[in-house]
Amino acid sequence: MAEIIDGKAYATRLRAKVAEAVADLKRNHGLTPGLAVVLVGENPASQVYVRNKAKQTIEAGMESLAYRLPDTTNQGELLEQLEALNADANVHGILVQLPLPKQIDSHAIINAIDPRKDVDGFHLSNVGLLSTGNPNLVPCTPLGCMMLLQDRYDDLSGMSAVVVGRSNIVGKPLASLLLAAHCTITIAHSRTKNLAAVCRRADILVAAVGRAQMITGEWVKPGATVIDVGINRIDSDDGKSRLVGDVDFESASKVAGAITPVPGGVGPMTIACLLRNTVQAACTIDNLTVAL
Repeated sequence: MAEIIDGKAYATRLRAKVAEAVADLKRNHGLTPGLAVVLVGENPASQVYVRNKAKQTIEAGMESLAYRLPDTTNQGELLEQLEALNADANVHGILVQLPLPKQIDSHAIINAIDPRKDVDGFHLSNVGLLSTGNPNLVPCTPLGCMMLLQDRYDDLSGMSAVVVGRSNIVGKPLASLLLAAHCTITIAHSRTKNLAAVCRRADILVAAVGRAQMITGEWVKPGATVIDVGINRIDSDDGKSRLVGDVDFESASKVAGAITPVPGGVGPMTIACLLRNTVQAACTIDNLTVAL
């Protein structure tokens, strides 16, 4: 049976380190990092995410700033809001909650954020730095995946890593991080031929494709480490819904050497890494250094 990689416990330790760093910045430099989260519209899931982010930001000792705009907001109005936040010295991190209403171009919005305050790591400048091996602010979910892997392995050099999913949010940036750690990388996707066979070659198998329980134990190399990024809601036999990953946990956990559960694996790492990125951004903007 596979070792369970406890992302919830790791995230708790990371948030504690972030809180220590924030206390250091306040005590020694009079600086309180500020995270601004912009929510456009009334998407229920987005509202939950924003509340969770605000709660954990405050618990870490940072300033939480929420900007809620109606779903009728046009692109120009949102750009004006971002311009004001870019110029606000009390704001060190800016996050625009996705998805945005259809009248707004998310790419234009993301790239209107000051790259130094882009704590999601989605700005083209930060994407370019990551892809060239000079990371600044790294997307939170891939960063969390790497932290879990590096906690398990002292050295990832030479390991075969397969990332199933090629999104700009997870698949591509995670591949860049794994490559920088000297892994041999394969990015697989829905059009990959013999996908199961490709997955079975992996020492590290990352599922980030958005299809519930797609990857079964038959796809997993014995002893491999499986990182499940997927979060999917399905109906149970009792009529209630439950969360599952992109990996069929029951069958994969019998083959893998280690595996992240859903929930409780990668998910808690995402917000913890967002808080870490906010502190990093504050230090960069104010030319300071703290331990993280």
